[in-house]
Amino acid sequence: MQNVAGSLYGLAYGDALGKPTEFQTYETIVATYGPDGPRELTGRPALVTDDTQMALAVGEAMLAAPAITPSVLEPLLRRAFLEWAASPDNNRAPGNTCLQACAALHDGRPWQQATVARSKGCGANMRVTPVGLHPDLDEDQRAGLAQLQAGLTHGHPTGLAASELTAYACRWLASGLAPGDLLEALRERSDSQRKIYREEWLGDLWTRYPSTSPEEFIALGWDETAAALDRVRDALAAGDYTGDPCRATGAGWIAEEALATALYCYLISPDEPVAVLGRGAASSGDSDSIACLAGAFAGASLGLSAWPAAWQQQIEYTDRLARIARSWE
Repeated sequence: MQNVAGSLYGLAYGDALGKPTEFQTYETIVATYGPDGPRELTGRPALVTDDTQMALAVGEAMLAAPAITPSVLEPLLRRAFLEWAASPDNNRAPGNTCLQACAALHDGRPWQQATVARSKGCGANMRVTPVGLHPDLDEDQRAGLAQLQAGLTHGHPTGLAASELTAYACRWLASGLAPGDLLEALRERSDSQRKIYREEWLGDLWTRYPSTSPEEFIALGWDETAAALDRVRDALAAGDYTGDPCRATGAGWIAEEALATALYCYLISPDEPVAVLGRGAASSGDSDSIACLAGAFAGASLGLSAWPAAWQQQIEYTDRLARIARSWE
């Protein structure tokens, strides 16, 4: 089914469809595209945003790693993020938190001192999909790396927790989990991980935040993320899926809301992947990030063949997406 490729390309397709609708009101989007949102890629290539660019940075750092350990991955991720920050293609409205953290990472200081400690922006988890798709990671590696890649720029515990759950959603769906079981599985993981601080991966990050212990620090992140998952459950149960999805589960500018609203857009119709992308892009909040995560979920579950075949050659960075997918299928 090529689930890895399906997820990576789904991320990029959602990003490209959400690119022109980001920063627009829902009413303006509907007036242009209709209530179903954009459904066709435009441009050759169809351009993506920093979401896909940074997901590629994470995936390519993983490909370059001889071992999945914090001591190996941290410098590789640092270098990949700095190369992204300096690239002339970094002209797609990049997030201020990522730029600020990269400027601090550039001087070589420990990443725990460079990160923006109070930020839980969606830049933490818009790029984590490759961590979920790598087939050979154990639980500690997947969770630790998901949190590490987030923490390099976004030091708030909710960014760490939401990133881990985003990665696990992609992993579980690619491994055959039924979409209807996903929300409960994510909620159970939130509860089971609530007091687990991964010191090997995070070092003393917790001291940058006003917490009395590592456990108190990470519990805040899991509690906020669990509350966002509960809003998804309630929105799905309400049964009215019309209108702006951000009204149900949040605008997506922060990590737990990006995860929640992407899940909501996906779980309404998990067997209609293009509809999922249009729904995510037709949102008043961080449309590209919502649509890219929703696309990653849909593609992980349904595989590459779920997407229009012509899009694969139209999307920007298709060679880099394909290289990661070939390595992990």
